Amino acid sequence: MAAAFLETGAMSNSPSATAAPTMRAISQDRYGEPDVLEEVRIARPDPGLSEILVSVRAAGLNPTDWRHRTSGLFVNRLPLVLGWDVSGVVEAVGFGVTRFMPGDEVFGMLPYPDGVGSHAEYVTGPARAFTHKPAGIDHTQAGALPLAALTAYQALVDTADVQPGQQVLIHAAAGGVGHLAVQIAKAHGAHVIGTASAAKHEFLRELGADEVIDYRSEDFTEAARDVDIVLDPFAGEIRARSLELLRPGGTLVSLLPGAAAGEQERATTLGVRVATLLVEADHAGMKAIADLAEAGRLRAHIEATFPLAEAAKAHALGETNRTTGKIVLIVEGHDTP
Repeated sequence: MAAAFLETGAMSNSPSATAAPTMRAISQDRYGEPDVLEEVRIARPDPGLSEILVSVRAAGLNPTDWRHRTSGLFVNRLPLVLGWDVSGVVEAVGFGVTRFMPGDEVFGMLPYPDGVGSHAEYVTGPARAFTHKPAGIDHTQAGALPLAALTAYQALVDTADVQPGQQVLIHAAAGGVGHLAVQIAKAHGAHVIGTASAAKHEFLRELGADEVIDYRSEDFTEAARDVDIVLDPFAGEIRARSLELLRPGGTLVSLLPGAAAGEQERATTLGVRVATLLVEADHAGMKAIADLAEAGRLRAHIEATFPLAEAAKAHALGETNRTTGKIVLIVEGHDTP
């Protein structure tokens, strides 16, 4: 996070002293339940070399936010302002930035994990972590896309090299990453099979899924065979069983660590590849996502929006694991659609 917390007594009492600009942010000073999140005022950051300062209009939530809230996960520091998704307006640019200028509408993912801090009124990040927001989508929609869409894109396109006509199995296909992965795979001409509860099957068909599997009543290993790519947000048994569905030369992309004993040996025997992905900030990926969104081929389903001050409520909803698509924080005081 690029903002430093204000220290008591840090400002001069001199009448000539100019108060440093501050901003509202959602911070935590301990790990725990959603109630550890509180609205505070902290110093507004300045853009460094090759950085931009973004006035945040909307910022999505992802499961990694509540995992970091409860344990720190990859970012082990307190106090902590969470958030990697951001859509907003460029307020200022640092030295060396040529791609953007103040007033540009942009969206992107802050470098994961250490670039965290978008659940605030302003945030800084590398210019090349962003791209221009498509004119055809609003900030709420744009704020929902970056981390989840980049994860899906980097898994399917960069890692598995999805091709037209290939069969792609997407587990948890109605989730934040999953529902965007369905659309990205379809945009690349794949035959998409998604797993989800029966209540979400029609939603997946509307997104373009060719086949849907009710994971509660069907054995996905019987319903899907000879697939080219598996996108697996889980670990353990589902990952191990999914490996057996791949054709020789196929790829399983996992979003969590947790390889079973002997997994690599089994993959070698089957002639398939297993890759574990950690999403990266990526201008080229964001540009591809922006192009798909502008063309109407990629859209985030928004389960709910909350004002920034109600971040704790947003976390509580997300942790139910019953949501479809994305939850987005809206920064009040801006003209956000």
